[in-house]
Amino acid sequence: MNRANWQFRAVTPENWRDMTALFEGRGGPRQCWCMVWRSDVDGAPAPKAAPARREAMERLVSAAKPIGILGYNQGTPVAWCSIAPRALFGKSLSTTPRDPGLWSLTCFFIRADHRGQSGLAALLSAAESHAAQQGATAIEAYPVAPDSPSYRFSGFLPSFASAGYVEIGTVGTRRHILRKSLRP
Repeated sequence: MNRANWQFRAVTPENWRDMTALFEGRGGPRQCWCMVWRSDVDGAPAPKAAPARREAMERLVSAAKPIGILGYNQGTPVAWCSIAPRALFGKSLSTTPRDPGLWSLTCFFIRADHRGQSGLAALLSAAESHAAQQGATAIEAYPVAPDSPSYRFSGFLPSFASAGYVEIGTVGTRRHILRKSLRP
């Protein structure tokens, strides 16, 4: 991957079409719409059906709620990272008390033709920068071991460890809770 060709942008109403193109494209996360742990714009639990999840995500974007960033390669959306204030997630992945400066990084998606090219590291770095610019003081992530049979969308432990994240606990038998302070 030539990182010089990559750009990262927060999802907004102006680039909602880019997100839908990525999510509804081949292999995209069109079933979950990254709403599994989120609350709807009114705080209600996320809907179960894919079309309703898409609509719920669009409501969040229309309400200017931070939901994440898109990665573009030469102007085409090819990657997604769910990064938002933890308070916007109805089902907490952690038992840590809610902190307004804490953001949760819950999901990555990179189009198949762009995987294996250091895209995850670039997305992670861009997500950290985005969160810090929005006032985040720390990020919590929920990766799994590389041999995990599920939850792979949340990233792998080694990627986060090499980026300076520290394990603070686990959720269930597969997901680890890692945190990184964004304060200097």
